[in-house]
Order: sequence, then structure tokens, then C-alpha cells
Amino acid sequence: MIEILLSGASGRLCSAVARLAAERDDVHILAGVEIAPCDLPFPVYASFDEITTVPDVIIDCSHHSTVSALLSYARAHFVPVVVCTTGHTDEEAAMIRQAAKDIPVLKSQNMSLGINVLVDLVKRTASILGDEYDIEILEAHHNKKLDAPSGTAYMLAEAAKSVKNDAEFVYGRHDVRQARDKREIGISSIRGGTIVGEHEVIFAGRDEVIKISHSAGSRDLFATGALKAALYLCGKEAGFYTMEDVCRD
Repeated sequence: MIEILLSGASGRLCSAVARLAAERDDVHILAGVEIAPCDLPFPVYASFDEITTVPDVIIDCSHHSTVSALLSYARAHFVPVVVCTTGHTDEEAAMIRQAAKDIPVLKSQNMSLGINVLVDLVKRTASILGDEYDIEILEAHHNKKLDAPSGTAYMLAEAAKSVKNDAEFVYGRHDVRQARDKREIGISSIRGGTIVGEHEVIFAGRDEVIKISHSAGSRDLFATGALKAALYLCGKEAGFYTMEDVCRD
């Protein structure tokens, strides 16, 4: 049985991970890390310095600013880390890449297997349609989400850019008075209510529009993906992994 430490233990995603883990016999929540006081059915520590046990893997669903303490603990004990948190700065992203030289690290902007299938579809569609089709990405999330555009929107944009090397990301056009440049990949965000996650990639060509979309009904699909990633990462050599690796496996 795999013993899991939850970073950001009382958050929405970690709560879903804990609930789903309780229904399985191959994983167990060993403990959690949470700054705010909370009442959970497993030991919860206020910081990584207080932890008195070593898990098999860490699932991080906390705030991006905690990444330094998270990685310091993980490297000290050679514990694999599944990073579900988004919104990292360039410096924090570099820390994650550096840590992957010493420990197994899996990072994805979205833990959904469906989204990662969508990423593959976007790459293939952009490659087939070429420069004759304009690409626009629309994402919608709940009104509590802090970062915009979403990490998943960036994933999708990067997938399109991987076959359109000269592409440029454009965020909103309220102050632009000019025709659309073919190199643009537009990214737009909506925030409202309790929307779990909506992503749509639009390929607009002459006389036709192709739309590829994904809709999240609950956070359970992200939690399921996080657990799959945790099981995948245990026993792996040091290195940087993604959900594409999990899907291939």
C-alpha cells in the first residue's frame, strides 16, 4: 500500500484525493501539511519541518509559494512529488526542474486524463490544419480561482505552439485596433460561480470552425488523476515526469 502525504491538506483538491483514497485498498493518506488549523482524519502538520514520518509519495495541491519548503523536504528524504499546484513563477518552475535531478517529480497543469488527451488532439489538429486556421482558447473557472489564464489554458496553448513555432500568445483584445495576425493564439478567461473547469480550443478557418472542448463535472476527475500519478511515480528514478507519461503507461 502506498502511503501519501497531502500538501495543502484541507484544500478542495486534496479533500477529494483523501475521500477517493479512503475508497481504495492500494493507497492510504499518511498525513497532511496545512497552514490553517483543520480537523482531518489523519495527522496534519503546520509545516514540513514538523513532520515526524516519511511517506512514499507527496501530492501537492497547496499554494505555489510553498514549493521551496516542499522540495527541500522531499529531497532530504528522497520522496517523489506529484505537483498539482499551478501559478508558479519562473523561479519556482526552475526549482521544480532542478529538484527533478535528485528525486522523481511529476508536474502537470491539469491532472485530468481527458485534458491530456485533449492536449494531444490539439497538437495533431494544429499540425493538420496549418496556418490557414486561427486558434483561440477559451477557459472558464469558479470565482475563487486566483490565476488567469488557467494553467490548463497554457498547456493547450503550448500544445498548439509546438507545431506553430512562431506563434504568439495574446490575452484579450480590448485595446487592439488592427486585424488579427496569423501568428496569434488568443487566450480568454471567464471567472464566475462554481464552474469547476471548462476549456475549449477553436480552430477558425475559411467557411468552417472546429471546436475541441473538455468540461469537468467535479474535482473528482482531477483527484483520480493525482492518485494515478502518485502510484505511477513510486519506484521511479529521479527525473521530470508529466501526465503524458502516465497516459502512455
